[in-house]
Amino acid sequence: MVAKISPNCRIRYPKHFKVSHDSIIDDFCYFSTKIQIGEFCHIASGCTIAGGKNYSFTLGNFSSISSGVRIWCNSNDFVNDLIILKTKNVAIEDAPITGNVTLGNMCGIGANSVIMPANNIPDGVAIGALSFVPPRFKFKSWSVYAGVPIKFIKKRNKKTVLKQIQKIQSQS
Repeated sequence: MVAKISPNCRIRYPKHFKVSHDSIIDDFCYFSTKIQIGEFCHIASGCTIAGGKNYSFTLGNFSSISSGVRIWCNSNDFVNDLIILKTKNVAIEDAPITGNVTLGNMCGIGANSVIMPANNIPDGVAIGALSFVPPRFKFKSWSVYAGVPIKFIKKRNKKTVLKQIQKIQSQS
């Protein structure tokens, strides 16, 4: 199956928007950074993945993002800087929080979670709904995390997940 992308999505940089086969992107998603989506992925309705053309977001194979998730590759520093949309005529010294965001294979992000810049989420990680991931958070693969602040909950069953993937691959 070819990728299915809702016509109701907003893609700011279409030249840098790549979606692999058997993946689906639902209505009302907004993308404003370089995007690479793997095979057999799902991005549910109303998600935002943003950060500008200098940063990128990568979603590994067999991964999903639930409705309302916000992933940022670029954000103001709300402690030290003025929080505005900058104009070209004014040079201010600021230090935004920036960095690519990568989700490995077989990851899942629960509804309305927020992931800040500079995160590398390894294979098999699941993040519960309404969680907040600060910049540069350290994850262990095949684990479940949740909360505000986010914390480790328990290990994920890698053996069962891999069996499910084998079944999907054998039928496609």
